[in-house]
Amino acid sequence: MAECPNTDGSSPRTTKFDAPPPMCIDPETTYHAEIVTSMGTMFVQLLPKRAPKTVNNFVFLARYHYFDGVIFHRIIKDFVIQGGDPEGTGRGGPGYRFANEYPTNQYRPFDPALKSPVTYPRGTLAMANSGPDSNGSQFFIVYQDSVLPPTYTVFGSIDPTGMAAVDDLVSVGVRGGEDDGPPRTPIVIESVRLN
Repeated sequence: MAECPNTDGSSPRTTKFDAPPPMCIDPETTYHAEIVTSMGTMFVQLLPKRAPKTVNNFVFLARYHYFDGVIFHRIIKDFVIQGGDPEGTGRGGPGYRFANEYPTNQYRPFDPALKSPVTYPRGTLAMANSGPDSNGSQFFIVYQDSVLPPTYTVFGSIDPTGMAAVDDLVSVGVRGGEDDGPPRTPIVIESVRLN
């Protein structure tokens, strides 16, 4: 079973785990993160009251330096930038999966409304997934208000001052001039700092 990392950042870098993390945060505490990239820093307010397991997962991975050196592997034009995969392919993860939270948990299972789009505002930090309850480490940042089914867990928001860095990231464009794919130039997450 995975163990809670040291809160002082001294835990060794780890990229594979055999189980989802235990609860290592206090959901009643306010958590902020700085996602430091090769093109600027994004300031994030995490939302543990809405998505305690998801925030716990992000904090857990960050304290194990999981995201250090990981690239943003995907930009979708006028929509999102995606990262959090240590393989950089869009298929990697930490070795476990966990259940969706807000807004998915506001609906009954199999509710037809789960297929009805809702707005994910600019600055939303949410989990990427490959289907119900398949969250791992990949996340995306919405850089233009977007409509999606409510099946992507929202666990944070980028501070308005941090959106300038997001805009810089997506300004590199998609390789080959496509609408969806890897950035034209690599964008590296250097570290995720928590405070």
